[in-house]
Amino acid sequence: MRLLRWLAFYPPLFALALALIGIGGGWWVLRQSLPTLAGEISISPLSAPVTITSDRHAIPVIHAENRLDAIRALGFVTARDRLFQMDLLRRKSAGRLSEIFGALTVNVDTAARIYGYTLIAKTALSKLPAGHQHYLSAYAEGVNSFIKQAQALPFEFTVLGYRPEAWQASDSLLVMLGMSEMLTAGVEGEERMLSVMEKALPAEVMAFLTPDTDRYTDSLYGAHPSWRPAPAIPKAALANILAQTAASPQPQAKITSHREFVVGSNAWAVSGKKTQDGRAILANDMHLNLSVPNIWYRAELIYGNVHNVGVVLPGTPVFVAGGNAHIAWGNTNLTGDFLDLVSLEVNPSNPGQYKTNGHWQNFTHRQETIAVKNAPSTQLDVKTTRWGPVAAETLLGKPVAIHWTALDPETVNTGWLDLEQTGSLASALDVVNHIGGPQLNVLLADDQGHIAWTITGKIPNRTGMDGSVSRSWADGKAGWDGYVDEHQLPREIDPAEGFLVSANDRRLGKNFPHIIGHQFVPGFRAYRITQQLKHLQETHEWSLFNLQLDTDMGVHGFYQQLALQALNPATIAKQPELQEIRDYLLAWNGRADADSLGFALLQEFRDQLADTVFAPFLAACKTADKNFSYAWLYADTPLQALLAAKIPQLLPDTVHFRSWDEFILAQLKVSAQHLKAIRPDTKLADLTWGKFNQSHFMHPIFGSIPLLGDLLNMPETELSGCGGCVRATGPSFGASERMVVSPAHLDEGILHMPGGQSAHPLSPNYRDQQAYWVQGRAMPLLAGATQQTLVLKPALKTRSEN
Repeated sequence: MRLLRWLAFYPPLFALALALIGIGGGWWVLRQSLPTLAGEISISPLSAPVTITSDRHAIPVIHAENRLDAIRALGFVTARDRLFQMDLLRRKSAGRLSEIFGALTVNVDTAARIYGYTLIAKTALSKLPAGHQHYLSAYAEGVNSFIKQAQALPFEFTVLGYRPEAWQASDSLLVMLGMSEMLTAGVEGEERMLSVMEKALPAEVMAFLTPDTDRYTDSLYGAHPSWRPAPAIPKAALANILAQTAASPQPQAKITSHREFVVGSNAWAVSGKKTQDGRAILANDMHLNLSVPNIWYRAELIYGNVHNVGVVLPGTPVFVAGGNAHIAWGNTNLTGDFLDLVSLEVNPSNPGQYKTNGHWQNFTHRQETIAVKNAPSTQLDVKTTRWGPVAAETLLGKPVAIHWTALDPETVNTGWLDLEQTGSLASALDVVNHIGGPQLNVLLADDQGHIAWTITGKIPNRTGMDGSVSRSWADGKAGWDGYVDEHQLPREIDPAEGFLVSANDRRLGKNFPHIIGHQFVPGFRAYRITQQLKHLQETHEWSLFNLQLDTDMGVHGFYQQLALQALNPATIAKQPELQEIRDYLLAWNGRADADSLGFALLQEFRDQLADTVFAPFLAACKTADKNFSYAWLYADTPLQALLAAKIPQLLPDTVHFRSWDEFILAQLKVSAQHLKAIRPDTKLADLTWGKFNQSHFMHPIFGSIPLLGDLLNMPETELSGCGGCVRATGPSFGASERMVVSPAHLDEGILHMPGGQSAHPLSPNYRDQQAYWVQGRAMPLLAGATQQTLVLKPALKTRSEN
């Protein structure tokens, strides 16, 4: 009491004391919620004891007598280490973030409620095989067992002032639907872009600006004709556009959007033909946005004669990538088109109706209430059609319905669970082709030295259209006729060259009768991987892991040569200050290493050229839709064609420049000035790539808060790699794991990921894998020596339970 009276006379000391008490209390809460890695815990759903050993990285190895108990234990330990992440994932898909964050997330919740994920998950659950329903229920039992017995829950729940609800089996499907959204929903923006371009541009100009190929893709798949081949430059049409733009000049708004990072992945498999002892090896690194904690959770399951290892999607019992003694699997995003915007014809006499099959039909309505923390609830009327919900945003002034595979409960399943016990390549291919959810390339390797590629997820069987732009389906002539039969999905097994590669590139063309998509990831990554695999002197786990770290960016050689041509001796003689830029570009080593010089300028130069070259040709699109943005992944194909040809009539800016050479030099100067403005304290000659490419992996909720962010975020570090490299790395994007595995040789496998197993900031396993990931150092696929042992025991039933 004396201390309190004394502090009251000294307000600054009193405030400091309160702050220290608050810090101390927060520290105590954090300490109480540290994960329990050793001891015995009784949980009621188990049929027999389960032993969970963990190594110094807290990677759990679950030893169970049966699969249901193994899955229960997996639910328990995943919740122990990642409960808040799991709750956040299900809340996002359920449209319930605003309950804990307030009005800030109402728009995010609105989008999820329009999609109706909660209804889809519950319906899909009822359609799953009984065995899979039991697995999801067992996982939920494990999660809920942790919640019930936890001495303290993760600190985020305390700070945000709520307790997580019990986990439901359908919540795992909600999490999986969120992954489908992450991987495939972005195609809605593509269809909006193409629909605007179709309206605003001549057909030949649109075709020129939207190819689905480049020289690397053509080199790899020349035998598979493209659906959108790169045409010759449409000189007359482009010149006409320039003349119209010059006649009615408008302020130039930014039109291009640079998609350096695409949700995608690398995966390749080498067969026994290329290895010394005949083993097949799979390599996979999945490229996603990176935050804290990492999206994946490492685990091993051992029960019966099954030993499964890999990475799990928290909130689900699904091993997304991994292997067992017989089969290894990895995947990449198919980057196709599995969503269409149906242009709706609304009854002019009754806006409550839309046309379908030649007659008017009433819209159906679903009422949604979004609870908002510290604010009134938001009421939402979701208007739906036979094709799907009506999008919140119109397209070219007309309402559109969203028809998307992810919104069909028939396409949502947990087929990944069947890979875990698969013992042969043939059966694994059948399992993969049956799996629903996001559409992926899947690569497989078996214990007999064989490899295969196929795809998973439902592929629309479109009729009367190709799905690239929005169309009316009112007359029944356009639409979807179900999905491609899973037995007709493409496969490739044991190719003659002894390896298979997937890097989100266009593997299929007109050789496959169904259009998978309209733009894929440009072919350089796949080409680079292919060339390296062809010339490997020794093929083993380490050589494939080293290939995952490749930073070659020869694809940017075009822009280096273009810049050096502009910086010719005559130009340097007139403008000697440009020698600095020339020297900087000549210092480039052809890679995107953290210490590479020149690469930052080439990146900036390429983007600046795209902005200024395309702007006048796309001005009409911006007029048609103020939100229009040109974000075509193959933009380099038309851009380089124009820059190489340097056709005088197509010079983008004739007011300020007399020639293409003057124009290109000016963009180079602007690019250099921009770099200097970003790092004004560093000479151009010292601007390494790492000064711009630095890790920024943040806690999704509290990472931006001063001091707290220092505790929660990963250290900021200079990174090698870039969006176009095999080593795809950016400030908050990159390989969410790197795995190399051969079935029957799991002990020689490699696996690491950013961050660590635990989401608890005081845990030694919060960031203990980060340095391995940043520095490209290998960690074993299998857990190391046992450091801790936790035994989960069946709880004794009470008399009332009996």
